Amino acid sequence: MPLEHTNPLRHAHGTPGVAAAPPGAGARPPDPVPVPAPASAPTPVAMPAHRGVDPPTVLAAHGCWYPSADPTGGHVAFICDRAGVPQLWSGPARGAEVHVLDGDPDPVTEVSWSPDGRWIAYTSAPGGGEHTRVLVVRPDGTGRQVLAGAEPGSSAHLGCWTRDGTALAVTVAHPSPVRSEHAGPGHLPSETEGASPAGGLTRGAAPSERDGPALGPVRSGGLAAYLVDPDGATAPVLLFSEEGAASLRVCDVSADGRFALVRRGPRGRREALVLDIAAGRTTFGLHVADGDPWIGRFSADARTLWLRSDAEREFAALLKVRLDEEGKSGGVSVAAEREGSALDLLSVPHHGQWAVLAWNAHGATELESVGLTPDRADGAIGPRHHPVLPHEVVTRIAPVERGGLFAALSGSRRRPGIWELDEALVPSRTGWSARDEDAVPPGRPPVRPVPLRCEARDGLVLGGWYYRAPEQDPGRPAPCVIHLHGGPEEQERPVFNPLYHELLGRGLDVFAPDVRGSSGWGRSFVDADLGAGRFAAIDDVADCAAHVVSLGYADPLRLGVMGRSYGGYLTMASLVWHPDLFRAGVAVCGMSDFDTFFAGTEPWIAQSAAAKYGHPEHDRELLRSLSPMSRVDQLRAPVLAVHGEHDTNVPPTESEQFVRAARDRGVPARQLTLRNEGHEFLRADNRRLYRRTAADWLERHLRPTP
Repeated sequence: MPLEHTNPLRHAHGTPGVAAAPPGAGARPPDPVPVPAPASAPTPVAMPAHRGVDPPTVLAAHGCWYPSADPTGGHVAFICDRAGVPQLWSGPARGAEVHVLDGDPDPVTEVSWSPDGRWIAYTSAPGGGEHTRVLVVRPDGTGRQVLAGAEPGSSAHLGCWTRDGTALAVTVAHPSPVRSEHAGPGHLPSETEGASPAGGLTRGAAPSERDGPALGPVRSGGLAAYLVDPDGATAPVLLFSEEGAASLRVCDVSADGRFALVRRGPRGRREALVLDIAAGRTTFGLHVADGDPWIGRFSADARTLWLRSDAEREFAALLKVRLDEEGKSGGVSVAAEREGSALDLLSVPHHGQWAVLAWNAHGATELESVGLTPDRADGAIGPRHHPVLPHEVVTRIAPVERGGLFAALSGSRRRPGIWELDEALVPSRTGWSARDEDAVPPGRPPVRPVPLRCEARDGLVLGGWYYRAPEQDPGRPAPCVIHLHGGPEEQERPVFNPLYHELLGRGLDVFAPDVRGSSGWGRSFVDADLGAGRFAAIDDVADCAAHVVSLGYADPLRLGVMGRSYGGYLTMASLVWHPDLFRAGVAVCGMSDFDTFFAGTEPWIAQSAAAKYGHPEHDRELLRSLSPMSRVDQLRAPVLAVHGEHDTNVPPTESEQFVRAARDRGVPARQLTLRNEGHEFLRADNRRLYRRTAADWLERHLRPTP
């Protein structure tokens, strides 16, 4: 499967990326017949429809995001937190009156309107935790039901709709072993576990050889993808199942229902597979980029596959895969690429005549609309149009079949909002998105950050954004907080962050860097923290602090460090590896010990984390040496730990044991546990409590009262 003008594309370890042809190749397989689904197949559960008045608006500076339009483009479903928690709302695209469709207090995370306009699918997180479920509701608020994830201990997330809207793909994560039995290396199976007997596939398909044995029936800890009929006329159809999977999502189903595009694999080793649904095997596979899971779409005739991929390249590009009638590759070519910029988002309407591309230019978005030409052998596309955006970052694109699109935008000076771009790609803010001037309370205007580049001690160039507190003396070093994002594959982007706004209002500067391991700077940069490279990532934090001190921005005696998730881990690590550098730290949902983290996290998270941090058995000594708990005797600075009580990604015990160890050594330490929250803090009252508690802690230790 050669990439034109480049070296041949191969699966990992030299394995060809195209599977053997299915039996009877050359003739179209029969339409898929629903097989009896396993006992663990999702069972829809009816829910009461939302009735009564909409919840009161408690946030004037609310956010709206994740738009999905009906087939006409006249109405939009979206997520909004105006009532204090992210909920499902819907209304006319060009009106101001919108209504909530699910008034439950469970945060909503994804939305998808069916192609036939009859259903709106969405994902919610009961109790704010990590175990999500997939629901559907009629556009008028009736017919609400849980399609997947209703079973105790299970979790589910959205896949795509079939092109006719009669079925929705969902991924189900089956219950993990009892948590009290977790110990030692965690959930990852040994090399001999998970191998299925010959012929054990159930309408599934084997991954590439790099990830071990063939797939088998789903057992505890596995992932499975199904097609589910919201009307209940047909039984769920099992598309794909994998024991010990790290991730699994159905991104598209061809118009004739024959092929499915599946994204699977752990972080850094994501893979796109074309699945022949009837034959139950893959016909094509290719490495694809991390980030947004919606990695591609079939053309209307399923003879072309458009993919967002960084296979054999530093930055993700738009690739064109020519498919034959059996779904096998007839060649792969680069359709669109940019020097030094990654393709972040790819959105293609059902007709496949054009696409919208969102390019990442050092954290900001450059949007591009392109015409698609599946029949051209050279892979060329065009014409191209480049709209001018009112804000820096696009987080979601929802195309409209007739032309135009809806885009969720964020910027350094406003909360997220949704804009409609007409057929000429002229943007206008929707009437139900907050105005720019309402982004923050009066009297405290947002701060626009400035980009900074600095050099690590080994010569690697790092990037980031510096926020100067208002009314700060420009010639005088100020107290400064180094804020570290999660991932580590996330990227610091110039979007309004209420936490930064709170810190800046307390007279604290903020430097938010991208240390090695971050996205946006190429695959080599993402992979630079693998293995023992994580020690260098810890040193990057100290080097970033030294850089802003050398510029005269930050006071070396009033430096703080904080971060969330992986950034929480880096915060704890920085405090024990560089104990005399920081005066205080705030670690949010961070890992303090890799051994206990792998023992307590979800099985699919453990699979993905092992690809990034190391295997809990094979790399035990490396992980022990990288764990902040192994050096906690070096801790000197006061530390605040913050955690959601329902976090099963990084369990709260990770914070508890670090705080306990600090107190045992006489170091001031405190833990704030947020009720009804998971790994993400989604409720307005909890977010406010977190921001103010963190700012109080840092202000107390970096700006002590004389």
